[in-house]
Amino acid sequence: MKHLLAIFSIAFLVGACGSDSSKEEAREQTNTSEFAVLAERAKTIFGTLPTVAENPDNPISDAKVALGKKLYFDVRLSKDDKISCNSCHNLSTYGVDNLPVSPGNDAGTFGTRNSPTVLNAAFHSTQFWDGRAKDVEEQAGGPIVNPVEMAIKDPKFLEGKLSKIDEYKTEFTAVFPGEANPVTYENIQKAIGAFERKLVTPAPFDAYLEGDENALSNEQKAGLDKFISTGCIACHAGNTLGGQMFQKFGTFGNYWEQTQSESIDAGRFEVTKNETDKYMFKVPSLRNIEKTAPYFHDGSVKDLGESVKIMAKLQLNKDLTDDEVKSIVTFLGSLTGEVPEQYRSM
Repeated sequence: MKHLLAIFSIAFLVGACGSDSSKEEAREQTNTSEFAVLAERAKTIFGTLPTVAENPDNPISDAKVALGKKLYFDVRLSKDDKISCNSCHNLSTYGVDNLPVSPGNDAGTFGTRNSPTVLNAAFHSTQFWDGRAKDVEEQAGGPIVNPVEMAIKDPKFLEGKLSKIDEYKTEFTAVFPGEANPVTYENIQKAIGAFERKLVTPAPFDAYLEGDENALSNEQKAGLDKFISTGCIACHAGNTLGGQMFQKFGTFGNYWEQTQSESIDAGRFEVTKNETDKYMFKVPSLRNIEKTAPYFHDGSVKDLGESVKIMAKLQLNKDLTDDEVKSIVTFLGSLTGEVPEQYRSM
């Protein structure tokens, strides 16, 4: 009798273990199936990140990129040889300076808006928070002659300044052959623009979109699913997850009440003077977002999770739980890529 009971007990344990194993296997199969559906949906929503941002009006060459890089890092593009493009858009810190607003050439002067990352910016539909520049070439010329930024008196002054530098005369002549005086402000913009068009940072998320299921952790995949289902993709879609449209900051409330901003910025209205553009800003890209704090046009919020919670409330009228915020932030970490080593510094 004891022998039969022992056999029964062993059989029961084996059956129970087999049942648990089957359940676990079934769960894994379900997750695999769900993740496969998620991957296909993500490919449709976000597409593929190109390796370079082409501009038919500014063909890219190695020599032009090299010249643009030199200009990008050159403090002589500022009035008193103090700051360069890289000062506010530091390529060693993901294209930003991690300050709410950036200091200018003159002591005590600061810009009024946060310096957005230059990485992948060439893919955006417009440049600056208010979209006043059509592309990175036009954008490159703005800060140089801005009196509270690089403070060069005017384009002609910079042309004269750089024309006196032998290496620049030689390089501009080589990059822009056939021009009697190639050191022009337009060519300065073209060279810097060509360099910025190479600042593309593919991330684990891109490997995932290309078919590598293991490029994201299960937690990141769950965060991606939450990012999509919450409605973030209404503005943060496409290969840069943003940068392609303008949206009112504060659809369901005043943004400054949530961000505790020190001043109220009317956004695109400052450019167009159109009442419908009040508090409209270009939607920022979310690529490298975990590295580019502080957030929003005025750098008023330091924490990424807090920024996600504010955006859900202001733009979608949703109150996310701490776990939901954490999940989305976990996904956002998969958007971090690396600046190619050859472009990070001189």
